[in-house]
Amino acid sequence: MPSPSRSTPGDKQPLKILMLHGFTQSGSLFHAKSRALTKHIQKNFPLHEVVPVYPTGPIRLDPADIPGYTPSEGADGQEKDQAEQMEAYGWFRRSNAGNPPLYLGLEDGLASVAEVLRKEGPFDGVIGFSQGAAMAAMVASLLETGRKQAFDYFSSDATIASKGFDVPDNKPVAGFTFPPSFDSSFHPPFKFAICYSGFRSPGPRYRAFYERPALQTPILHVLGSLDAVVEESRSRALIEACAGDPEKEGRIVNHPGGHFLPSQRPYLDAAVRFIREELDKTNQPGDQVEEDVNDMDVPF
Repeated sequence: MPSPSRSTPGDKQPLKILMLHGFTQSGSLFHAKSRALTKHIQKNFPLHEVVPVYPTGPIRLDPADIPGYTPSEGADGQEKDQAEQMEAYGWFRRSNAGNPPLYLGLEDGLASVAEVLRKEGPFDGVIGFSQGAAMAAMVASLLETGRKQAFDYFSSDATIASKGFDVPDNKPVAGFTFPPSFDSSFHPPFKFAICYSGFRSPGPRYRAFYERPALQTPILHVLGSLDAVVEESRSRALIEACAGDPEKEGRIVNHPGGHFLPSQRPYLDAAVRFIREELDKTNQPGDQVEEDVNDMDVPF
């Protein structure tokens, strides 16, 4: 039986996209919230079979982990029942005690994504929302050629990792070590990434994801002007970590909404256009050129 990640003669070529949900979500919930986007991608890539894969983060969250959660009044066991019914997960937890910030469970989150890449890859690209967008950028970084050397550099000496950062009591912080789950060339670099309400992991601890060199994977950044969850400065920090000039290259899209995936046509078209441009760069001579169905003279 042919691998699901590769095409056979007469079949549509697969376009596999890793879909990473936000904090307090799950794979199934993100599937529901991103259907307009994936349907629009499929419509505009008629020669492909679009295969979005929705893993769920390994960290099951308690009610106390969820911003704004207020337990219902009732019996003592009711809150426990509510917790058991909740389908809220994350890729990591931000420690409130950590200064500079510490992402608890990040190794487990990365390992769970690595397992999906191994079992269901190769993937052409990744799309993430909020915490999932932060993970998308980090995973894309780990798959880039030569990235391990950056981790070796920043994790070898805390003074080097902390240079240029304000750290409490002038105590240097060592850099995050390269995760063992990615310690082999088991998956090619992503051809593209789309980050909705994404952000850079803060502080000196995680700078190897973004420096020496800057992020090489082409990333489209989609930001909501009314986003009250992820501050624009955090998203801008991720943008600034990308190679080239994302602003001049048209890789920043602003929508007049809040913390969600915009489903209006212009923003869906922007994602499709970006994916097409990046896939076209990797097409081999003789490959079929995929037309935009909106330009086809066919009565759909």
